[in-house]
Amino acid sequence: MKTGKAVLGALAGIAAGAIAGILFAPKKGSLTRKQIIDKGDEYAVKLKSSANKMQGSLTEKFKRSKKHTDELVDKEQAKHANFQKDIKHVAENLKTDIAADIKHFS
Repeated sequence: MKTGKAVLGALAGIAAGAIAGILFAPKKGSLTRKQIIDKGDEYAVKLKSSANKMQGSLTEKFKRSKKHTDELVDKEQAKHANFQKDIKHVAENLKTDIAADIKHFS
């Protein structure tokens, strides 16, 4: 988010400087207003481009994070399934051993 704020701050500073420069230039009012509008349009295009790049970057990061998370979940689910099988196997062996011991001592 720091990058986004920095970009917005830089664009705002550039826009303010350009507007101040135009306002203090000795030109006709209608020409000055047109220049302000043109510069505003130019900055709007740049801002939109920066926002689109940032959105694309964030989207890509989100997709990578989601993929990584899904892989981790799958890996842990497989471990859990194997653990359950191991526990079941140990329980069956224990049951068999206990039954054999009971039969042996009866």
